[in-house]
Amino acid sequence: MAAKRTDAPRPSALTGRATILIAVFVALALAYTYPLRVYLEQESKIAAMERENDDKRADIAATAKELDKWDDPEYVRIQAREKFYYVRPGETPLLVYYDAEGAAREAEQNAPAAAPDRWYDTLWSSVQAANAEPAN
Repeated sequence: MAAKRTDAPRPSALTGRATILIAVFVALALAYTYPLRVYLEQESKIAAMERENDDKRADIAATAKELDKWDDPEYVRIQAREKFYYVRPGETPLLVYYDAEGAAREAEQNAPAAAPDRWYDTLWSSVQAANAEPAN
């Protein structure tokens, strides 16, 4: 008699140990997500503060450069002339006031002159006048 072949029982895909190991990995992943999010938020805040700090340093450098200009006496004279209308002895100051409303009123009062005839209209009218029969 021939031996009867029997199938060995197949082990299940997930054993108890594998299930516990997967549960531990999921728990660790969940435990690390919050601190990782906080870390990334802090990194972005630090980067924003560093950019702001660089902007402030650039403003300070520009202000220091402007302050250095005021050490030059010629620059001080130029600013006095522009801002306080300072004039040197012997000079006559001239202030020009721009009145936009007055300029608009004058523009309305002075109507534009009639446009001159175009040269070819003048030429054509002279040709027509030459072609007309004399009235005798």
